[in-house]
Amino acid sequence: MTPVRGTALIIGAGLSGLTTALALVHAGWRVRVCEQARVLGEVGAGITLSPGALRGLASVGLEEEILAVSLPVPDIAFLHHRTGELLAGARNAGARSDAKAPGPGSGVPRHIHRADLHAILVRALHRLDPQMIETGQRLTAVQQGATTVAQFSDGSSREAQVLIAADGTRSIVRRSLFDAAPPLFAGQVAFRCLIPAHEAAPFLAQGHAAVFIGASRIFNRYLIRHGTLLNVIGIAKCDLWREEGWNVRATPAEFLEQFAGFHPSVLSLIELAPADSLIKWGLFVRPPLHEWSAGNVILVGDAAHPILPFLGLGAALAIEDGIVLARALALTADVPIAFAAFQRARRQRVDDIRAQSIRQGEIIQADDPARSGVRQSPSQNTALFDYDPCTVPVTLSGQSTS
Repeated sequence: MTPVRGTALIIGAGLSGLTTALALVHAGWRVRVCEQARVLGEVGAGITLSPGALRGLASVGLEEEILAVSLPVPDIAFLHHRTGELLAGARNAGARSDAKAPGPGSGVPRHIHRADLHAILVRALHRLDPQMIETGQRLTAVQQGATTVAQFSDGSSREAQVLIAADGTRSIVRRSLFDAAPPLFAGQVAFRCLIPAHEAAPFLAQGHAAVFIGASRIFNRYLIRHGTLLNVIGIAKCDLWREEGWNVRATPAEFLEQFAGFHPSVLSLIELAPADSLIKWGLFVRPPLHEWSAGNVILVGDAAHPILPFLGLGAALAIEDGIVLARALALTADVPIAFAAFQRARRQRVDDIRAQSIRQGEIIQADDPARSGVRQSPSQNTALFDYDPCTVPVTLSGQSTS
């Protein structure tokens, strides 16, 4: 029987929290995940998994399940918002029928429904311990000492040697211990929906994965779930975000208003948006933190480093964090030293992606799309997408190990 290295409490059961939990269990830690939602349901829409993120998930035994429900990302077509002219990338044909090829070692990113990946992670943790994830646990306070004590709104508390905050951009842990300032509205509003592929098919002549770029707006669409659903995301610059909620209902009329003047196929897809599940949300950012850890508490994923979505690497960064953090904690019993090693391994990667996400947004929301400077789909940029959390050097006490 593998000896237990220590106890870890993870706040948040999103992709970063669940990946971190699974990687830590594989590294010999006893883990508990506390999530404020009462039900772990189907949330979100399509996301991109980089080759490195895929390798990380494969390292904790999830390769076959992920390949079965994801699709390879083609060289995405970047199109003029009004004319549909090809500006970069390549037009692509229908979704591949063989979802399992190519795999994680191929260097090809994959598209997956966030809910499908989330369910795979939940099942993997439940197989290890059906009680590992506790729902309905809203964090109210964190007390640090030799161990960390987390207090919850129902009066209960949990104690662990390590507390990992994976509670998103509006992280309670970040606000309590690192940065009390609220997130800043980035001046962008996003719309999201899923459309059955058979309804969307007449409007996919430019390829099944395409981004229409225009002044202050982009419209991105691609197939997921074996080509049965079209994932649709529109992002538009906006001066204010007045809504109280994080994700709020939108109407097709609102969506159409923001994308007036776009290609007829875009407008036709927006008209197909299901009124009962069309969501809009404001994009929020935070200034970079100098340190992601304090004592035996550390931030991961969006709690540590939220980024704008223009490269499609937010989910990949969350997964990478979990894999690298577990590797660092496997190297030493000194938690602050392990946390420092994790941050050294991750800092440059995160800073690069943050900067390039901002730059990519400027390029694809340029006033003149034909002169925007877009040259290729980010998915074809191996420097961005081939970062491997399983092999990146983790430096401990002046020495490097992979």
